[in-house]
Amino acid sequence: MTGTSLPLGYDKRLMVFTGRANPVLGARIAGELGVDPGPVTLRTFANGEVYCRFTESIRGADVFLVQPMCANPVQGVNANDALLELLVMIDAAVGASAHRVIAVTPWYGYARQDKKSAPREPISARVVARTLEAVGVDRVLTMDLHAGQLQGFFGVPVDHMTALMMLADHFAGLDDDLVVVAPDAGRVKLNKQFATRIGAELAILDKERPQQQVAEIGHVIGDVTGRTAIVVDDIIDTAGTLCAAGEAVMRAGARRVFAAATHAPFSGPAYQRLAGAPFERIVVTDTIPLRPGAPPNVDVVSCAPLLADSIRRIFTDDSVSEVFGGNNHPF
Repeated sequence: MTGTSLPLGYDKRLMVFTGRANPVLGARIAGELGVDPGPVTLRTFANGEVYCRFTESIRGADVFLVQPMCANPVQGVNANDALLELLVMIDAAVGASAHRVIAVTPWYGYARQDKKSAPREPISARVVARTLEAVGVDRVLTMDLHAGQLQGFFGVPVDHMTALMMLADHFAGLDDDLVVVAPDAGRVKLNKQFATRIGAELAILDKERPQQQVAEIGHVIGDVTGRTAIVVDDIIDTAGTLCAAGEAVMRAGARRVFAAATHAPFSGPAYQRLAGAPFERIVVTDTIPLRPGAPPNVDVVSCAPLLADSIRRIFTDDSVSEVFGGNNHPF
């Protein structure tokens, strides 16, 4: 036998399928790639069990499954439904002899449960990673993880995208006297890159959490007096932290205040809190679909072009980090 390789007489195929967590984002990504979303049957039985079936052959294809692990009330799925639906889609694709199965999950579920904060707690983010690997995922494409170290829970490649540049560019030219405000010490690196991108200075809030999903802001470290402030975070969930940050910045003398975040679950009282907050505009991406009733000052920027570019590079085996010039680790 010689050492030469045998020629393979087939072309690679790229196929995009979307779950029910965010079908609009999936359709936008497919549109950016110039393909139609693949046909897949997804339903929830009367007893709550999730069902999946690909309705055409996917043998030998690179299959990209767009499914953030988030709730979608319009589709009737909660966050755990979305996770399980992604798992059964992966298993079905593996069983149907897909060449590679890539989970495109820009909102990674359970990301904030990434360590033990008290005795006898699970590390749920690690459980999710192990489960994805156990059903046979080959690669994971995600965006703005709550902690970049979550990539270490995986044994398969993880492509970590960031909406940082996209959000920063949205505020370019907003004002001549901008200050970017980090809501806590853990977000200083992200906010510093954001500030550098738009040529602004940086301030930091002194935040404490007396209990889960409760935030208390002490004081502002840095000068915001008479300036336009932009509070930048990765997630706006119940909006408690964000609203407390906006009020603290305004008390410290800011002239105007805006907010930006990649992920917007907008859970529980978020809409009511944001409606009474001092923010002129709140800019988020579409990693999570907005439930009905969002305040009129919420703007949504689509991350579909960024994710589509990443998918294209994964499919063609090009460098994904070159999308950001290698600078896709803001945390």
